[in-house]
Order: sequence, then C-alpha cells, then structure tokens
Amino acid sequence: MGNKRKNKDFNPHNCPVIHFYNKVGGKWKTVILYGISRKVNRFSLLQKAIPMISKQMLVNQLRELEEDNILERIIYAEIPPRVEYKLTEYGESFMPVIMTIQDWGLKDMELKN
Repeated sequence: MGNKRKNKDFNPHNCPVIHFYNKVGGKWKTVILYGISRKVNRFSLLQKAIPMISKQMLVNQLRELEEDNILERIIYAEIPPRVEYKLTEYGESFMPVIMTIQDWGLKDMELKN
C-alpha cells in the first residue's frame, strides 16, 4: 500500500499509550474492530452498523487495519465474490481493551439517564 500514514510511527518518547493510538486510534478503528468481533464482518454490514462513516473512510480504515495485521481479509471464490473480515490473533489482543471501553461507556451512559 503506497499510502503513508502521517502518524503511524510517530512516538518520539516511546510512550505505550501513543503506540496503542498509532495502531487503533482515531474515530473509527475501535468501532470497526468491535463490530467485526460481533460478527459484523462484511463491508455492507459495517456500513449499516456505522452509518456515519463514509465509504472511502471505511475502505481506508479496513486497509490500514489489514496492513497492520490486525484484520485478515478473506475472499471467497463465489459469484459474486464475497469478502469477510476477521480479527487476527494480534487483533484479538486489542479486544480486552475495547471491552473495557465498552463497560465504561455502558456505566457512564447509565449515570446520565
């Protein structure tokens, strides 16, 4: 992939939090990973689950996650071709953090209601 991400390796003080955000930071990547972990594993399903994301942004984020070995893209030889995304073993290692974020969000939303 010829596209260079500006902040992919930016971590001048070798901070582990910045390292994490370089992998899955931003507005969409954790949401995409959460969806794929919940079997929302096809492009069209992700678009429906995350209607605020543009098609191009979803394509870019999926490519970056695949490039970073967080997702695996599986192409089925069918007519029409079917593509599904799956978390790699490395990608699965992010899920405890994402589930902790989910738990915090649920608790905080309960407090607001």
